[in-house]
Amino acid sequence: MPLDLGPFWLSLRVAAMATLAIIALGVPLAYVLARTRFPGKGLISGVMVLPLVLPPTVLGFALLHLIGRRAALGLWMESRLGVVLVFHWTGAVVASAVAAFPLFLIPARSAFEGVDPALEDVARLLGRREGSVFLHVTLPLAWRGLASGTVLAFARALGDFGATLMVAGDLPGRTRTASLAIFNAVQVDDLRTATWLTLLITAVSVAALIVAQQAAPPAQGAIR
Repeated sequence: MPLDLGPFWLSLRVAAMATLAIIALGVPLAYVLARTRFPGKGLISGVMVLPLVLPPTVLGFALLHLIGRRAALGLWMESRLGVVLVFHWTGAVVASAVAAFPLFLIPARSAFEGVDPALEDVARLLGRREGSVFLHVTLPLAWRGLASGTVLAFARALGDFGATLMVAGDLPGRTRTASLAIFNAVQVDDLRTATWLTLLITAVSVAALIVAQQAAPPAQGAIR
């Protein structure tokens, strides 16, 4: 029988959408954590990287209590917006984004912390507004860390299993990503499908890691 690549393409779509959401939320948050001081900053920083150490099933269970159809936020989204995330591919996007978020936030925050504030002050003295300083000075100087975090987050979102299974379920043709398809293929002794999907996911992940290494900022004091 022909190999079903639907789960692989769904994984790519989920990972891409999750990465876009991570960038949209992660860039301003990383900048705030890197440049400002406020009460509770340490707590917020810890909560933001908590998905990195939580078991995936625990993370998925927590998300169900947040966005499930019986949860307050889930009920509000369904009644007001008509959006249901559980047992839908968009739920896989949310689960993957939450699981992968720390892998973007950590290098992004370090990248912003590594930008010399004196260079930004020069731009301000030349009449640049804060938005212009951020877009034309801060971001170009921090791009390596942001790019590295983006690629790492994409690779992590691509292979998410536990959180996605808890939130989106395992519905063939709807929410079954490559990781879930590999698990199911092994259960029914379909080693051909499991092998090919594993090779595809591994190839994309290895390529992402190579790009992340190339984009990673050099260590301080390194001779280039």
